[in-house]
Amino acid sequence: MAVLVGITLVVSIISSLGAPLLPDVAKDLHVSLPNAQWSLTAALIAGAIAAPVLGRLGDGRHRRRSILGALLVVTAGGTVAGLADSLPLLIVGRVMQGIGLGLAPIAMAAARDHLRGEHARRTIALLSVSGATGLGAGYPLSGLIAEQLDLHAAFFFGAVLSAAALLAAYLVIPSNEDGPAVSLDVTGAAVGAIAVVALMIGIGQGHEWGWTSPATIACFLIAIAVGAGWVRRQLRVAEPLVDLTQLRHRAVLAADVSAALLGIALYMFLTVITEFVQTPSAEGFGFGASTLVAGLCLVPFSVASLLGSRLMSATLRRFGSRTALAIGGTAIVAAGVFFALVHGALWQACVMMALLGIGFGFTFAAIPGLITRSVPAQEVGSAMGFYQVVRSIGFSAGSALVASILASHEIAGSSFPAAGGYTTALWVGAGIAISATLVAVAMAPREARGTAPIDEDELETWRDDAELASAGLIDGEAEVAIRR
Repeated sequence: MAVLVGITLVVSIISSLGAPLLPDVAKDLHVSLPNAQWSLTAALIAGAIAAPVLGRLGDGRHRRRSILGALLVVTAGGTVAGLADSLPLLIVGRVMQGIGLGLAPIAMAAARDHLRGEHARRTIALLSVSGATGLGAGYPLSGLIAEQLDLHAAFFFGAVLSAAALLAAYLVIPSNEDGPAVSLDVTGAAVGAIAVVALMIGIGQGHEWGWTSPATIACFLIAIAVGAGWVRRQLRVAEPLVDLTQLRHRAVLAADVSAALLGIALYMFLTVITEFVQTPSAEGFGFGASTLVAGLCLVPFSVASLLGSRLMSATLRRFGSRTALAIGGTAIVAAGVFFALVHGALWQACVMMALLGIGFGFTFAAIPGLITRSVPAQEVGSAMGFYQVVRSIGFSAGSALVASILASHEIAGSSFPAAGGYTTALWVGAGIAISATLVAVAMAPREARGTAPIDEDELETWRDDAELASAGLIDGEAEVAIRR
């Protein structure tokens, strides 16, 4: 149990080596902030691709090897990132580190199989809380290391943590060689990766290349063509990487669309806050905050998301999922609008992040209910797995989109975008959050007020998922664990 929690904490902390460090990346490597954004986007893309693969392997006899292999890659990635003296090399290291973002489901699978009864259930819940708390600690901790030492030390710190987790996993996590044999759609994973990468490059570089340039159009055409081939394959193979047939359910489609849109908004807002507060006041805006202070500004998000996921339970019982989704969506929109209009003091950034945490605590905890109550019990695992993949792709798209928006507001001779770039990103993020809320509320199942349409096991599972989501991690196993 201690090792599994430690692994989740480590990958959560490593995921925090992103948004707060972007200004340091831009300064140390002499690149623009939008280009530095790729050090975050690349890690998120890697996590989106690795999550279904690791989740699939976690259900079979190769779980221990998968955990050790993933942690080895993450450790090597931290070393590469720490040694990087150029942006391309840093991106390589961050891609390797990003693979660790898919370790949450495989850790839950280990808890499910090697712990028993209530002990397994408590451990799964603890893993979820660890994801959120690890992120809350990781933001200021990585900022402190970068401030007191340098950017490279922060990445080396991540490498040391993952190396310790690797050693602990090697010594403690048991083998499951007698587990079931599972097939992995390697071709499907590769084809899906190509489609996702092409789409993110098109979004992220669209402004720099020109939205109608041959390179941008080629990226989008490749994403569409390869993505269509991937869909065709997933519908035909006997054991697909993700089960797309779940989208025939109206509520599942709504949940997936909403999750993708909310994922985009989340990483747009996280990037805006961390970069805005670190912008020197000499630029005419910003607070000239240190990396440590920028990390501390994100702590209210982690704390409030935990609180929101708890408050959601009472709201669901009393008013139903539509009200819970509406409250969460309204809080997210209010957060973006608030800071777009009022950004003259540092405390306002903290208020925005607290509102954002409440909103995502509600929405990310309520959306899984649209899935679990709309599909047969035997299909819940597949439907939830696809939901996690879609949401993590949304994270990547949000990171790429905000980079493109900020790049369109670059000031000649300055490494920082104009204030209009940040406010534009905030308004776009708020608009995306409104769309996500309308889709979720309009397509949510109708419930009579005062009823309790879900049980305690489901509520706890949804809370677990929301807590991992607030750390940018993927929870593909919690629902399956409860069902089993």
